[in-house]
Amino acid sequence: MDSTASTSLASLWDQVSGTQPDPDLWVVIATLVAALAVIVPHGVWRVSRNAITIAHEGGHGMIALLTGRSLSGIRLHSDTSGLTVSRGKPTGLGMILTAAAGYTAPPLLGLGGAALLGAGRITLLLWLATALLVAMLMMIRNAYGALTVVLTGGMFLLVSWLAGPQVQAAFAYAVVWFLLLGGVRPAFELQAKRSRGGAGDSDADQLSRLTHVPAGLWLFLFHAVSLCSLIGGGRWLLQV
Repeated sequence: MDSTASTSLASLWDQVSGTQPDPDLWVVIATLVAALAVIVPHGVWRVSRNAITIAHEGGHGMIALLTGRSLSGIRLHSDTSGLTVSRGKPTGLGMILTAAAGYTAPPLLGLGGAALLGAGRITLLLWLATALLVAMLMMIRNAYGALTVVLTGGMFLLVSWLAGPQVQAAFAYAVVWFLLLGGVRPAFELQAKRSRGGAGDSDADQLSRLTHVPAGLWLFLFHAVSLCSLIGGGRWLLQV
């Protein structure tokens, strides 16, 4: 019995950590187009942006924990806004990194995903994403947020366990393109809100109060991270 269990675990580990063949170029292009189709149209973006909010708030939460802060909980709202509450020193490097992690998390996750796909680690990407969503679910403190994360995690789980290699590859590439491209738009939306005098308590403004660096420079950082991630990740995905 122990030998059978060990063999099964070893086989599972080989499946997860092993490499899979790259999809055809047309699949990579098709998933790029599919990602754009759920990001560019405003009506569709109002729904798909929920996935970017999961990554945004998850970034706040993960960095809060890594910097020694106590994570009280995460809330996701139907208007695609979110709130991550952590406890600890209200100033200092930990708080700065936590505040900066939101807008930078989706594109950086996309960049990391592109690196895994470039190395042929499609299954590993899907399993890591599922694990991160399960970990985030434990910190969700409202019903809508829990529903959103459960549906997203369930989609990853179904594809990981039931779909064939071609479907897994297409799904993984679509997700990474979505993070890379969808990670660009929120910074421009924030810039537009600030130009109209809104978003006075945005991440950029909180960072400005914490560091005495103008909010516009933090907004520039968000743009730089998202655009550089898109360029670098896109090159990995397209193998150029």
